[in-house]
Amino acid sequence: MVDRRMFLSGASAFTLGLTAAGESLALTFQEFLARVGRDALALGISQKTIDIAFAGVTENPKVIRLDRRQPEGTITFAKYQENVLPKFRIDAGRKRLRNHADLLAKVSATYDVQPQYIVSLWGMETGYGAFTGGFDVVRSLATLAYDGRRAAFFRSELMHALKILEDGHIDRPNFKGSWAGAMGQSQFMPSSFMRLAVDFDGDGKQDIWNSLPDVFGSAANYLSKVGWNGQEDWGQRVYLPSNVEFVLDEFQPPAYWVARGIMNEQGQTITPKLAEAKLVRPGKNENQYFLVGRNYDVILDWNRSKYFATSVGMLADAISS
Repeated sequence: MVDRRMFLSGASAFTLGLTAAGESLALTFQEFLARVGRDALALGISQKTIDIAFAGVTENPKVIRLDRRQPEGTITFAKYQENVLPKFRIDAGRKRLRNHADLLAKVSATYDVQPQYIVSLWGMETGYGAFTGGFDVVRSLATLAYDGRRAAFFRSELMHALKILEDGHIDRPNFKGSWAGAMGQSQFMPSSFMRLAVDFDGDGKQDIWNSLPDVFGSAANYLSKVGWNGQEDWGQRVYLPSNVEFVLDEFQPPAYWVARGIMNEQGQTITPKLAEAKLVRPGKNENQYFLVGRNYDVILDWNRSKYFATSVGMLADAISS
């Protein structure tokens, strides 16, 4: 078995060398899988794993349709909030924050990430573990890699998925996830799993599917490694005076924003717990503004959607209030 670091380096070289846009279009899907299999073999994945992984795999048209229909291009942020922040999700988050307080405290102390953000990500991603996805991860990733729109990214993720099977983290029939290949209760992409999943319960496995200690620990480790500051909040919704012009997505000291008369939801002068802050508007044509800090960008690293990142912060505030 190849060293994990060697595999990661090799997978990167594979991505750079063989994923030119449109390269797969000259191949049938099965020819494409055969080529991926040969490259995986060269990176140290066993033929047995490759055969098991690709047995019976066909292209999934539903995955392509879903990839073309991302929420920020189809619904408003206000509607998105209605969908992802219903009262039952907030109530469920509060309950889980209480029920798992001891475990969350240990995880928080280890990684310096506040418990409400761990629970909020858990709730946003999988409804607190209830909906982890029923798509075949290998099939989804192979489909998206073959499609070509983001071929380099998904082809690399497919190689990491094969490595996860090779290392025995999960068996092939249970290798399920989202339509885009995100896995487990924390919805890690395979590359994130390889880099950041942890064995917090000490049983020798990084089990983000069934072990809450590993789910919480892995999520907190991800945030920590990307730059989370446990002494700061994510941000807050704000209201802008009508007689002042503002620039979006530009970090400034909090005093800069206070001096320009930005108010909080109660109509009071803001008192942000942030070293620096920037103004964001998740919905391009909507009148909702948020003053956010560097932790917001950490959430964006998890998911490149301002809809998602803002809602994670809002849910964290709601369940911890």
